[in-house]
Amino acid sequence: MTEAPKRSIQNLPNAAKYVLALLAVVFISFLFPNNVRFKYEFHKGHSWRYDDLTAPFDFAIMKPADEVKMELEATETQFTPYYEMVGEVARNKKQAFREAFSEQLDEVRDGGQYFDVLNRSDVYLRFGNRLIERVYNRGILQLTGEHQNRDEKFVINLRQGNTTTKRTAQSFLRSHETENWISDSLFNSRLREAEFLIPLLSDLFTPNVFYNDTLTAKFKTEQLKLVVPTRGMVRKGDLIIARDGIVTDEIYQSLISYKDQYEMEVTKQKSWLGVFFGYFVLTSLIIGVFLLYLQFQAKEVFSKFKSVLFMLMWVVLYSYIVYVVETSAGLSAYLIPFCIAPIVIRIFFNERLAFVTHVIIVLVASFLCSEGYEFTFLQILAGLVAILSSIEVRDYTRFFRSMLFIFMAYALGFLGLSLIEQGSFQDIDWPIYTWIFLNILFTLLAYPLVPLLERLFGFISPITLAELSDMNRPLLRELSIKAPGTLQHSLQVANLAEAAATKIKADQLLVKVAALYHDIGKVAKPNFFIENQSGKNPHDGMTELESTKAIVDHIAGGVALAKKNGLPSVIIDFIKTHHGTTRVEYFYRSYVNKYPDKQVDEKLFRYPGPRPRTKEEAILMIADSLEAASKSLKEPGEKDIDDLVEKIVAGKITQGQLEKSNLTFKELDICKRAFKKLLRSIYHVRVEYPE
Repeated sequence: MTEAPKRSIQNLPNAAKYVLALLAVVFISFLFPNNVRFKYEFHKGHSWRYDDLTAPFDFAIMKPADEVKMELEATETQFTPYYEMVGEVARNKKQAFREAFSEQLDEVRDGGQYFDVLNRSDVYLRFGNRLIERVYNRGILQLTGEHQNRDEKFVINLRQGNTTTKRTAQSFLRSHETENWISDSLFNSRLREAEFLIPLLSDLFTPNVFYNDTLTAKFKTEQLKLVVPTRGMVRKGDLIIARDGIVTDEIYQSLISYKDQYEMEVTKQKSWLGVFFGYFVLTSLIIGVFLLYLQFQAKEVFSKFKSVLFMLMWVVLYSYIVYVVETSAGLSAYLIPFCIAPIVIRIFFNERLAFVTHVIIVLVASFLCSEGYEFTFLQILAGLVAILSSIEVRDYTRFFRSMLFIFMAYALGFLGLSLIEQGSFQDIDWPIYTWIFLNILFTLLAYPLVPLLERLFGFISPITLAELSDMNRPLLRELSIKAPGTLQHSLQVANLAEAAATKIKADQLLVKVAALYHDIGKVAKPNFFIENQSGKNPHDGMTELESTKAIVDHIAGGVALAKKNGLPSVIIDFIKTHHGTTRVEYFYRSYVNKYPDKQVDEKLFRYPGPRPRTKEEAILMIADSLEAASKSLKEPGEKDIDDLVEKIVAGKITQGQLEKSNLTFKELDICKRAFKKLLRSIYHVRVEYPE
């Protein structure tokens, strides 16, 4: 294959990362509003930092939302509900009365009683009809549930046909009052046999005035529409505020009104595509800078597609959450737990990457959020506190203490900003603290997210590392039984690697655990490795190539065993890289000495690699070689140990094994000093006393 196609194939993974970033930019860009942004920042009580501002067009001054709300509530409270008098009820009752009167009259004809009724039945019938009319003309009121507890002075609108009149509740009859009212009316009627009508009228009356929700809703809506949301006008050319003027309450409302009208008017004149393109450019710039940072400052992250996906996922996810909150009534952006991202990223990677990612997230979210610069300031501050508080998911006390620190950062930061803007404690928007408290509760989700995300993306957390370091784990127990010498070697390597990693602030827990597992492939043929030999050497009857293959196979065997037992891919990478692409030097030189005139293919004597790609992998490689080589020293002195360390490290550098590890020469020098110090303590190097 020629060089050009080969380079194209090698660049495909990087191209996929750029495509992923582009998709993230496009998705986020569609979340932005399609109206133009106001170009001035202003706050009540502050001075106007810009030139004199005059109105470029006429606009109405909007009332504050609280004032409009109070007016609407007052209108709603004072609104008189509508009740309707149903005329059909009176007509039906009169018809029922006539029928009942006729039936009862027939019954008493042969009874020898009610002679006056029989002689003047028309008078009694007319009286009953007039009584029914008077009752229903006055009205029998049935109050709806929400009006039951109102007093007698409660006023309603009574609708009769097309006529509406206002009446108090006490001007109507109630169902329980009709019986007494009928009795009084009959008693004063001067009818000699008025008791004849009592059974006909007593159970006849039912309510005829009912609540009309349709009319009430209709007129209430019309009444509420009369509440004007504006107060006054600003004409084109009028001065809104002069340079260095104070933004008073009145001017603040004028500026708010101008801002709303400006965004509306200019949006009508400009194309949606232009606004979208502006947001697209800004988002591309932010995501592009982030991608460049990953490529040049976090190469171990950029080298893996899953890691890049993991980083971009946070930016997209938080952008969408901010969009949902901003488009949902009643929610505040302070509810969103932005600190989850830096906490999780710090656990999997490092503080610097966590902070940079957090800043990128907040920058994008700030374009979507309507809270202003205070929001950006508080989120960056809280994220910085979350990173500096050194959250440890294995320590509940430290974890919850960190949550307290984050809450204090939010609370004190918001208090300070509010006092700058409002000037007094009374005007502070205290309900925001409820949202901040909920924010902290949601931030606690970082704890259960860690194991979930490490399985999804193949990362490894301190919790998992602590579990893997347990010597009762099946693989380590098998190693102790089948290859005890290898286990002792691994423990010494772990100590050396941990000491060096601690000095350069690398992940010491990761490299320590990786050291415990790096040689697990030796359990298949433990006697082929010198640390496990106690009798005959199996290499004595083998050729150099056969011996080399037996030695090199512990890498592939270890990888297979690790995958079978579900070890994380990060640990498997250490198994693959702890010898890099170095030669099996002993058998290589033995072969060269045996066949001096034969062309030697070095590939047959090299480990398959790859070479170390992280600082931790490089430290493990050096520590492994040092521990093995130090066993050949007999009664080593301080100089012997120093020379050995220098020789081993120089050999790795010469062979190019550390080129991709990001380990600087300064860090390498620090590691060498750590190795020398620990090896001296292992071999009990002391000052040589004179005889």
